[in-house]
Amino acid sequence: MAKSLQTFELQVLVAMLRQRGETYSVPLVLELEKRAGRRVAPAAVFIALGRLEAKGLVASRLDAAESGRTRRYVKLTRRGLAVVRAHQVEHARLWRGLAAVLRTPRS
Repeated sequence: MAKSLQTFELQVLVAMLRQRGETYSVPLVLELEKRAGRRVAPAAVFIALGRLEAKGLVASRLDAAESGRTRRYVKLTRRGLAVVRAHQVEHARLWRGLAAVLRTPRS
């Protein structure tokens, strides 16, 4: 695998992919909460985004709005997209053949 990711970092990348382009932290938090079915701390998303940017998987830019707060927009880099794809393939391989095992109750 090209880059080692923590589970939450991968979840943030997938949430970014679902946003289909540039996004910021609030939609990411909402997407993660919706998909994971649990609360997600905005600070955790900020921290993960910082790590992902340091790894070159996310690029960001500041947008100084005329009214309101300055917002940091983020997007996946080509490298980030390649890492998401690699994780998808790896996870599919890991899960392949386990459906029968998961259906069979064991004592």
